[in-house]
Amino acid sequence: IREHAQPWGEGAVPALREVARTLSLHIICGLSEREGDDIYNSQVAIDPRGEIVAKYRKSHLFAPGDEDKTFRAGGDLTTFPLDAWLIGLSICYDLRFPEVYRALACDLGAQVLVISAAWPFPRSEHLRLLARARAIENQCYVVLSNRIGTDAGVTCCGASAIIDPSGIVIAAASSEREELVHAQISADVLAAVRAGMTVFAHRRPEIYSPRPATA
Repeated sequence: IREHAQPWGEGAVPALREVARTLSLHIICGLSEREGDDIYNSQVAIDPRGEIVAKYRKSHLFAPGDEDKTFRAGGDLTTFPLDAWLIGLSICYDLRFPEVYRALACDLGAQVLVISAAWPFPRSEHLRLLARARAIENQCYVVLSNRIGTDAGVTCCGASAIIDPSGIVIAAASSEREELVHAQISADVLAAVRAGMTVFAHRRPEIYSPRPATA
């Protein structure tokens, strides 16, 4: 990773910008980003003009896999507009921290949560359940892209998916081969789910933070 990580203007990003421009695509992609001596596990969002419109640095490093020995953690959450939608970015191990997604959806207004991931087979069921939970509890679409294949003896479990705001999987990929999945997302569906169960209005943030014990 230290050998191949590049600044934003080098490595994979210029090639991704050209693909986006040539095919008129929005692209969100994970990559290793170098800034001086620091390396971040990052996402870049590119619009159909080939312009970089958002960047995110992974907030929670996977210490059980020694990720913290290579990368620095990011310190900010990221949203950006894509057409009529507001997209919230996240990476892999972030999925285990519901606070990230509540902040993206409730505080920052995200309607679609995008997760780039490399989850392995031993935790494949966790991946599926947590992704659906993040959709249900935040009443957002979730777009999960999880890699396949084996790297350094670890085999990733695929199962990329698009999940609607009620937790229904509306598109899913294989766990064994590379696939393209697509689905139509609907502002009407999002609005109906949020109107039917107004959980954001019922939050009580004043009791969620630890308070000093009283005598």
